[in-house]
Amino acid sequence: MFKLSRLADYAVVTMVELGRHVELVTAPALAQETGLPEPTVAKLLKVLLADGLLQSRRGARGGYELALPLKDISIARVIAAVDGPVMVTACVDGGDCGCTSGCSLKGKWDVVNDAIRATLEAISLADMTRGAPDGAGGLSAGVRRGPESAAPGAAVLGG
Repeated sequence: MFKLSRLADYAVVTMVELGRHVELVTAPALAQETGLPEPTVAKLLKVLLADGLLQSRRGARGGYELALPLKDISIARVIAAVDGPVMVTACVDGGDCGCTSGCSLKGKWDVVNDAIRATLEAISLADMTRGAPDGAGGLSAGVRRGPESAAPGAAVLGG
């Protein structure tokens, strides 16, 4: 099974929720709105801030806000901020898995990884807000790309 980490999933939820606000939002308020544990939200906010995806202000009227509009932040960027680069195997992009001698698949996973990465880079956080009844949390049918609209070599997820 290919699965995102729980923290990456929570980071997307947190970022989308932040995008619904025009004012600064505190970690406790985000935790309450998302239903996520406050320590988890606080940890994610620090990671996302360090990666440049968020801005913060201290003080009584402090809090967090997005550094960029939702439309300019890809799912791949959020995943990379939390988990590091998208990699389906250890040997992607020249990495070493320990089984390199005589491996007939060395370098072959790069094509798969590039397709997944390209697909995740093509989906913005704004795309994730479309299609759900309340306007948040669902990937719209318009974002699901069939083979005719996918980038050359891109995988079609959910299609």
